[in-house]
Formats: sequence, C-alpha cells, structure tokens
Amino acid sequence: MHINCPVIFMGLLRIMMPPKFQLLAVLAFGVAVLLIENQIRKLEESREKLERTIARHEVREVEQRQTHDVVKDWPALAESDDQVIIYNRVPKTASTSFTNIAYDLCGKNRFHVLHINTTKNNPVMSLQDQVRFVKNVTTWKEMKPGFYHGHVAYLDFSKFGVRGKPIYVNVVRDPIERLVSYYYFLRFGDDYRPGLRRRKQGDKKTFDECVSSGGSDCAPEKLWLQIPFFCGHYSECWNVGSRWALEQAKYNLVNEYLLVGVTEELEDFIMMLEAALPRFFRGATELYRTGKKSHLRKTSEKKPPTKESITKLQQSDIWKMENEFYEFALEQFQFVRAHGVREKDGELYVLAQNFFYEKIYPKVN
Repeated sequence: MHINCPVIFMGLLRIMMPPKFQLLAVLAFGVAVLLIENQIRKLEESREKLERTIARHEVREVEQRQTHDVVKDWPALAESDDQVIIYNRVPKTASTSFTNIAYDLCGKNRFHVLHINTTKNNPVMSLQDQVRFVKNVTTWKEMKPGFYHGHVAYLDFSKFGVRGKPIYVNVVRDPIERLVSYYYFLRFGDDYRPGLRRRKQGDKKTFDECVSSGGSDCAPEKLWLQIPFFCGHYSECWNVGSRWALEQAKYNLVNEYLLVGVTEELEDFIMMLEAALPRFFRGATELYRTGKKSHLRKTSEKKPPTKESITKLQQSDIWKMENEFYEFALEQFQFVRAHGVREKDGELYVLAQNFFYEKIYPKVN
C-alpha cells in the first residue's frame, strides 16, 4: 500500500497545531525538502565524478596492458614511431618557412626529414616512380617516423594496395598573392639563398608591366597550380580550368588531408599541428614565434600589384576557380580552428581534451 507522507504530514498539522502556526510549519517543511533535494543532487554529482575517475583509471589500465602486450609480442615500431607525414608543398605558400620548423625540430623530437627532389621540379611522377615512392614511404623503417616534403602533386596511396596511408598536410595562399610572389622570386630570388642565380634573373619588368603587356609569366593560366596539386596524378587535374579538377581537389582536401592551413595564418596552422601531432611538432609554435630560420625566406624586390592588375586577373575564369578553392580551404581551416582553439587576452590557446570514456566492459580484473 502506497503511503503519501506529505498528505499525512499536512493532516497531522491540521489536528495538532493551531492555524496560526500551520503556515510556518509548511514553510519549514518546504525548506527541509529543498535542502534534502540539494543534498541528493550533490550526491549524484559526486557519483558521476567517481564514475568518470573509475573510467579513466580503467582506460589507463587497458592502455598499459595493451602496451605491455605489444612490446612483448610485437617487437615492431610503436604506433607513433610508425607515422609518416607528407607535405606536398605548393610553391610560394611559405613552404620553406614551415619546412624549416621540421628541420629544426627533427633532432629534438627524433624523427627524419626527407626532401622529395624531382627532376626539373616536375610535380607529376611517372607510374614507375609512383610505385617506388609508395614502397619507400611505407616500408623504409629506418626513416620512420618521417616527414617528407617536396613540390609533388597529391598521390593516392590506396591505389597501390599498401597497408597504412601517410598523413597529408599542406598550406594554400591567396592565388594572386602566390603568383606575384612567384613572379618576383624567379627574377630576384629571396634572402634564403641570395647568391643563387634564378631562371628569369635580369628581367626587370614589374608584375604590373607584365600584366598590362599581356606577358606569359603573369597570364591567368599561371594561377592554375593549387588546384592540380590537390587534385593529384590524373590527367584532368592539369587541364587548366577543369571544373572536375576543382571538385576533386576539394574532395581530397576534406577527405585525404589531416589539416590544410593558409599562408596568411601560418602560426595558427603550426599551433594546431603541434596539438594534433606532438610526436613531430612539440615545441613548433614557440620556435616559429622566436626562431630565426622560420622567418628567413622573403622574396626580394617584390612590389604589390595595382588594383588595375588585380581586377584584370580577377576577370578570368581561372582566377575564379582557384579563388573558389582557396576560399573553400580557408573556410575548412577556420572551422577546424574554431573547434580547437580559443582566444584569451589576445592570445590563442589550444583546448584541452574534451571527451572521456566510461561504462567500459568487461570490467578489468
């Protein structure tokens, strides 16, 4: 039989107390109920905290047992030491600045850095070279963990039937800014290797003069580079103005790259890589902010283009497509950053882990 305690209590009040005291008794009873409910809520919160603590402890025990089993039964590389990163760097996107970070950190963080030097800087490998490269990256244990970088188009490792795919990262830049930087780089070089003779050395024509005269080095077709680098080793990727190539480049950026940053926000890109891949990039953010090499490479004699030159290039369909890809990459990067970092007192900081495991079964003995 169900007994309604509050009803009985109120009945007793009417029998045992004068009316003038009944209101005070009801208020006191209500306060007591609220205090009891508050205590129950605190007990529930304490129970949830205890469950989370127990869950974390169980996870650590499982991880320790698995690590012990791996070391005992599989004398191979640890998972983090088996990683390979490929940075198929697009020319004139601050790629040398970023690569210098890897070179500065490789000794301290104990990984290898390898430059992919292709003949005449051809970004498209022959089929036989693709096979050789894939085999090298996946089986060259002495070079693991490894950071490969070079001006090479994206290569889909899944086509070659290998186990384990590398981690792809990259950086993109505003298309016109990238072309202007490359134009002056071919003529005047940079302060990274100032004594090196460049292909167009001696040509003093400015970028604006090139655009106004319809020169080939500043033609809209020269903008077509970031899309094919992300599109890859398909013939259609290198057909200037291909809508299919643009869509394939977008697909690869979202599905095949861990992170794609932008030149204009390079420090944020490095900060996020350090948070995601500390095995390689621990200390990268501080090094970028304070180091000398990371800021070394600057194109010499570069003059910003006039509005007239920019407007003329922006009239082309090629610029519209390359800019669409850049804006797409920028949006993806800002989305990832918004969910990974916060700003406080004008400084960005990486968010701590925001998930945990619980209700793990079967229970650890």
